[in-house]
Amino acid sequence: MDQNENFPLALATDCVVFGFDGKTLHILLIERGNDPFKGSWSLPGGLMRKDETAEQCALRTLREETGVREIYLEQFHVFSDVSRDPRQRVVAVAFLALARKSDFRLIAGDDAARASWFELDELPPVAFDHHDMIALARKKLPEIMRTKPIGFRLLDEKFSMNELQRLYETVNGTTYDRRNFARKMSSTRLLRDEGVSRIAAHNRFPNLFSFDEEAYREETDGQIAPENPFNI
Repeated sequence: MDQNENFPLALATDCVVFGFDGKTLHILLIERGNDPFKGSWSLPGGLMRKDETAEQCALRTLREETGVREIYLEQFHVFSDVSRDPRQRVVAVAFLALARKSDFRLIAGDDAARASWFELDELPPVAFDHHDMIALARKKLPEIMRTKPIGFRLLDEKFSMNELQRLYETVNGTTYDRRNFARKMSSTRLLRDEGVSRIAAHNRFPNLFSFDEEAYREETDGQIAPENPFNI
C-alpha cells in the first residue's frame, strides 16, 4: 500500500504582524483559548478552508482573532516540520504583515482569548514553532525593505523625518547621521510635504511628510525589478 494513501495532512497560515510605536518594533500575539497550548501566546493563524487561498485564510484568521483588517501581507516561508503540531501533520504558510498600530483596536475572537502587542525584544514564550517564525520574519523584514518601500506601512500616513529615521534604524539595527538621512530621503522626490505638525515633539513642531505612492508607481511603471529608492 502506498504510504501516502489517506495521509492526514492539514494546511494552515500564521501571520507575523509587525507594529512600530515610534521607538521599537512590536509583534501581535493572541492568547490561545483552546487546546493545544491553551493559555499560551501564539501568532494569529488557523487552518485553511477548502474554498480559500492562503492569503484569504491569513486575512480571515487575522480578522476573526484580532479584529485587524486591510493589512499588508507577504508570504515569506513554509514551515513543515513533521512534529510542529501535536494534533496532526500541519504545514503552515507563514506571512509577514505590517500594521499601523494606531489603525487598530484589537478585538479578540474565535479561538483567541486575548490579542495584544508585545515589544519584539520582550516576547513571552510562544506556542508551536512560532519562535522560529518570528526569528525568520525579523531577518526577512530588512531584506524586504531594501527591495520595496513598504516601511511606510508601519508609520502613520503623516510622519516626521525623525520618525522615519528611527524606523529604519530600528529595523536595520544601526544609526544614521540625521542630516545625511534627511538628504537621502528627500532626494527620492517621493515624500510629499504635509506641512508642520500641530503637536510638538522635543519642544519643536516638526515638518510632516507622507509617501507618494502614485508618484512611485509612475516612476517604476514598466520596470521588471524597480530599484527601491529608500534602500539605505
